[in-house]
Amino acid sequence: MKIGIVWLPNVWKSTLFNALTKNYSADAQNFPFCTIEPNVWIVNVNDERLEKIRVAVNWQAVIPATCEFIDIAWIVKWASAWEGLWNKFLANIREADAILQVVRVFNNDDIIHVHGKVDPKSDIEIINAELILADIETVTKRIASDGRKAKSDKDIAFTVEVYNKVLESLNSWTLVTNMWLNEEELKAIKDLHLLTNKEFVYACNVSEDMMDTTEEELKRILWLENTKNRVVAICAKLESDMIEMSAEEKTEFLTEMWLKTTGLDDLIKTSYEALGLMYYFTAWEKEVRAWTIKAGDSAPKAAWVIHTDFEKWFIKADVVSWEDIVSYNGWSKAREAWRVALQWKDYIVKDWDVMLFKFNN
Repeated sequence: MKIGIVWLPNVWKSTLFNALTKNYSADAQNFPFCTIEPNVWIVNVNDERLEKIRVAVNWQAVIPATCEFIDIAWIVKWASAWEGLWNKFLANIREADAILQVVRVFNNDDIIHVHGKVDPKSDIEIINAELILADIETVTKRIASDGRKAKSDKDIAFTVEVYNKVLESLNSWTLVTNMWLNEEELKAIKDLHLLTNKEFVYACNVSEDMMDTTEEELKRILWLENTKNRVVAICAKLESDMIEMSAEEKTEFLTEMWLKTTGLDDLIKTSYEALGLMYYFTAWEKEVRAWTIKAGDSAPKAAWVIHTDFEKWFIKADVVSWEDIVSYNGWSKAREAWRVALQWKDYIVKDWDVMLFKFNN
């Protein structure tokens, strides 16, 4: 999962992500496109179930799922006018599966907002406007190139019709991801790789006393109530305070703050949900591991992420819930208790599954 980060200046993005990833390599220089060659952070998806499964099966290694953050660049108003740098920025962000906007919600008189006042709604509009302008240019060029062919080809004529529908909405400042498009229309625009057709997640950098703000309230603050976009509250100061803490100290600190998880854990979970992703577990060959798949994937599709040939060779899978393999201390006693089920090619994998695949090669 690749998450491309975009942001305005002085949102404490660098402080936030340096703390979250325990990495101080982010370039915090205060000028546009300072991160032309994007920093890439691969972070583990923390899940306490992995260690519990490891103890139950008495094996050695734990390999969590991972999430890749691409720190692309910060945006300013009329960023598209910086043609050369802007094109490089666009190339980087097109590689991302989703776009994470870091939005400043906290007030701090010592940190001047780039536009003079804290206004998260306006900040989002500036970033979205630049992305929409890029998509308008992409769609307009494709209409011009395919328009002549549409006169003699019904399929191309339909595609151009969809392009014009999308262009009309873009011109009214609507993100493609928020447009009402059916599956056939979405298929028609897929090869355009439009920036605003990606999933959007918003990380609200809030003050400490706002960490318990609900997603619904954050959406109201950002004026996103009528969208499907996901919003997460993160406090850069709290995350920075925890960077040198041990696991035990961090747990105690979160408890004192009346929090259950860190901002990064919440952000990754929300990003997974926004992209329709989940993960299952394997427990074999002396390691317990989490594998990322799409929600709704069948057992052969789940096997494919381990090795591309495994989907073709798939025969069946032993499946047990993570609670049962922990409760019964491993595969053997779980089988004795009839908690392990034999599943075939049509089985839809669940979030809590621990799986052991069987192949014929």
